[in-house]
Amino acid sequence: MDLVDAALRCDKPAGRFAYLSPTYAQSKDVAWSYLKRFTAPIPGIEQRESELMVVMPNAARVRLYGADNYDRLRGGYNDGVVLDEYGDMHPSAWPEVIRPSLADRGGWATFIGTPKGRNHFHRIHQAALGDPDWYTLTLKASLSGLLPEAELADMRRMMSADQYDQELECSFDAAIRGAIYRQELAGVEDQGRLCGVPYDPAVPVWTAWDLGIGDATAIWCAQVVGREVHIIDYYEATGEALPHYVQWLDSRPYRYTYDLLPHDAGARELGTGKTREEQLRNNGRKVRVLPRQEVDDGINAAKMLLGRCWFDRERTERGRECLAHYRRDFNDRLGIYKDVPVHDWSSHGADAFRCLAMGLRETVAPKPGLARPVRLVTAGGGGNAGWMGA
Repeated sequence: MDLVDAALRCDKPAGRFAYLSPTYAQSKDVAWSYLKRFTAPIPGIEQRESELMVVMPNAARVRLYGADNYDRLRGGYNDGVVLDEYGDMHPSAWPEVIRPSLADRGGWATFIGTPKGRNHFHRIHQAALGDPDWYTLTLKASLSGLLPEAELADMRRMMSADQYDQELECSFDAAIRGAIYRQELAGVEDQGRLCGVPYDPAVPVWTAWDLGIGDATAIWCAQVVGREVHIIDYYEATGEALPHYVQWLDSRPYRYTYDLLPHDAGARELGTGKTREEQLRNNGRKVRVLPRQEVDDGINAAKMLLGRCWFDRERTERGRECLAHYRRDFNDRLGIYKDVPVHDWSSHGADAFRCLAMGLRETVAPKPGLARPVRLVTAGGGGNAGWMGA
């Protein structure tokens, strides 16, 4: 209704308003019937079913999109956007594409969603709480009175405490249902292995990749020091050619050893006739293509590797967010989690980390008896912690 009202009142030429949910199918299922029903009584309205769009008498339009193809909005403009279930969208959708689309005409945005951990939705919510130019509203079931107490009591019996707190009490600290690396990442934080991790020029850097075609490519940078694996950097981008990633790696001060690539790096591209392995070698990279592995084998290897990892708090934030949200959906009919992890924005970073785990397992054996690193905490503490080898 906000979008419809804003479009009707828009006094700018060819007003554009958009509704996004995590996928195009979700937008159609959730919002299209509402949009048609709410606009049907408006004289002169045009409803375009094939485009999931309505055009107002003043030529302003409201259109539904899916954040699974957020690049479709790149280069255009919007006067107002609603992002529904923002925590399930790719973190790059807002800052890289949607926010710039609002700049030309001073547009607005509304973020709606269920908390899914301390992710990009949590960050923008926290930023809004401290900014008088933003409006925020939190609707906890226990306080809003929107649902009968009998319904809430029944849901408490049917749901776990984490599920209830997340879905109905708007808790950002509830566990993500089906999260694959939940315990391992909790161990990283609880044991102080999330801190400032400096690059050691004496130790070569391994990179591990997930190669996207039409979606994100992700790269982890790691150093193996004794039994420890120092995760010093992470990079991710969408829609870029391989030279872009080589340029990013060359811009870092690191001395590299091998790039660990998934098995499909050996497939030839139709456009060039070359494999991505060949393209990277032609750009001066040392490459090692891993054999095809079962996903569960890679997940187990990643879990083992996480027990040895120290993560740089700042440079690996996006990558750790991917690991935290990598999950399996629950099959309510069978009462079990599905075998195959969900493929979404978090998959790319998680798949690249699985490549790192499998690659290091096959090529680098940890040496026993080496001293563990000693952390040095600065006066600031917390995120300002650093370390050095004992």
